[in-house]
Amino acid sequence: MRLILRLGVALAAVLAATLAVALPAAAQDYPNRPVKIIVPFGAGGPADVFARIIGHHLQEALKQSFVVENRPGAGAVIGTNEVAKSAPDGYTLLMMSNTHTVNETLLSTRNYQLLRDFTAVAPINSSDLLMVVHPSVPAKDLQEFLALLKSKPGELNYASSGPGTPYHMAAELFKSMSGTNLVHVPHRGSGDARTSVIGGHVQMMIDAITTMAPTAQSGQVRALGTTGQTRSSVMPDVPTIAEAGLPGYEATIWLGIMAPAGTPKPIVDKLNAEINKVLALPDIKAQWAQQGALPLIMTPEAFDAYLRKDIEKWANVIHTAGIKVQ
Repeated sequence: MRLILRLGVALAAVLAATLAVALPAAAQDYPNRPVKIIVPFGAGGPADVFARIIGHHLQEALKQSFVVENRPGAGAVIGTNEVAKSAPDGYTLLMMSNTHTVNETLLSTRNYQLLRDFTAVAPINSSDLLMVVHPSVPAKDLQEFLALLKSKPGELNYASSGPGTPYHMAAELFKSMSGTNLVHVPHRGSGDARTSVIGGHVQMMIDAITTMAPTAQSGQVRALGTTGQTRSSVMPDVPTIAEAGLPGYEATIWLGIMAPAGTPKPIVDKLNAEINKVLALPDIKAQWAQQGALPLIMTPEAFDAYLRKDIEKWANVIHTAGIKVQ
């Protein structure tokens, strides 16, 4: 019996040593085939745009294809479920946003749990949002829009790319803090929502400034306010919503990369290091600053802590404001 136990201990030690050598070797060899980045949002939105930028730079650095695939629907749940069921080998990644930290509280029908079924890899960036209305709306500024909403409760609509998305939550937070009643019109993606507002089918949207600013600057929609603590350098003439009439209001959108839980740590660390190199490039920082996006550089551990804090933050907002999926 003692001999068997000693053999068992020895075998376990050999397996552990083999694994310790194999994992770093796997990271050195990674990637040796194409990597998919699943974007659970529609084409043309911030997640799609920045996933393609990151994928392009990773492809150049790691000499392997990084293919972006859009899997929108159900407030990002469809694409996220696909990644959750993927092999934890670093070849299927998730481009996620604060939609995911919101959904941990807002949506009870998910088959996954973010911190159970995924591992944090790296954040990408954060940016302010922009509140816009169709030019047909008889409100030239936020104060006039608030007065209009209070005179016509439940008669005006706002667009979003689905439940739990930053656009949905920003508008619900606005409703809660202003005591107004706008009707939520969810869309399959932010591009569809944007088109609805531009076409006048929906009156208002709070959208990422990185994608909506050019539309506002061209006059297709009217900008009423930005959602940050200070005015955006992209549209400095547009006041923040807080200064324009709703003190204390703030909302942002941020993006990040996660992988299925169980992805080897050396691969996660390698991806994190390469993504952080991209975010530190002077031309990336300059280009993104012009769009109103700020690179976020963290270790996987720091990003994990960031995710946990954001889940807690939005849980408090959702419960306090009584926000529900329609």
